[in-house]
Amino acid sequence: MTTRLTAGSATALALALSACHRPPIAIAPTTVQPLLATAVIPQDTTPKEDVRLLAAEVYLRTYLQLFGGIPPVEAQQRARGNEGTALFDNWNDYLAALGFPDYRNDLPRSTQTNGLMMATFDRLGMALCARAAEHDLRDATPLPQRLLFAFANPPATPDRVAFAPAFDLLHRTFLGYPARLAPAGRTDAFFDVYRDIVARHADGKAPRTRLTPVQAGWMAVCLGLVRHPEFHTY
Repeated sequence: MTTRLTAGSATALALALSACHRPPIAIAPTTVQPLLATAVIPQDTTPKEDVRLLAAEVYLRTYLQLFGGIPPVEAQQRARGNEGTALFDNWNDYLAALGFPDYRNDLPRSTQTNGLMMATFDRLGMALCARAAEHDLRDATPLPQRLLFAFANPPATPDRVAFAPAFDLLHRTFLGYPARLAPAGRTDAFFDVYRDIVARHADGKAPRTRLTPVQAGWMAVCLGLVRHPEFHTY
C-alpha cells in the first residue's frame, strides 16, 4: 500500500519534526504583585444562637470519664465515699433532674435548663472534686493513677509560678483548651481564689476538713472549673 503526502501534510510534518528538536522556551521568573484591596468589610463574630446544653447522656459520660472511666455503679460508690448520702445519693435520684426522660412516669426529656438541673450539676461537681482531691492529693496516689490532679504535689504555700502549669492542666481537662487562650486574667483570678482558700483554712476560718489547706485550695479551683459555664454550654 502506498501513502502519498500532499503539500499541506508535508509542511505540517516538517514543522512537527522541527519542533521536536527546538530547545525549550526559557521563562524568566517575575515578582508577583499582591492584590490590592478594593474594600474592607469587618468580620461578624457575634454569636448567632444562644448557648445550648448538650444531651444529658453526654454530661453523664463526661462525669464518668472524670471519675476514672468507671461504670456508673462504681462511680456512685466512689462519689459517696465513706459518708453515705451526705454528698451524693444515687443516680436514680439525679437522672430526671439532669434532663433524662422517665418513661415509667411519663416524664419527657427536658428541652431547657432549670434551677433544679443546675443544682444537680453543682452536686455532681462537688462530689467529683471532693473525692478526686481525697484520692489524688490526700492519699498521695501515684501520678498515673490520679483522676484529676495529675501534677506534682503543690508546695506548702501558694506559689504563682507553680500554680500556673497545674492550673493549665485542670483547665484543659474541664474546658478543653489551654489557659493561655482563655480571656485575660483567668489564671490570676483562679490563683487569687486558691490563695484565699488556703489562707482561710490555715487560719481556721473555714470548716475543718480532712484536707490540708493547700489541698482544700485545689479542690476549690476544681469546683470553679466544673461549675464554669464553658463546661456546660457551647
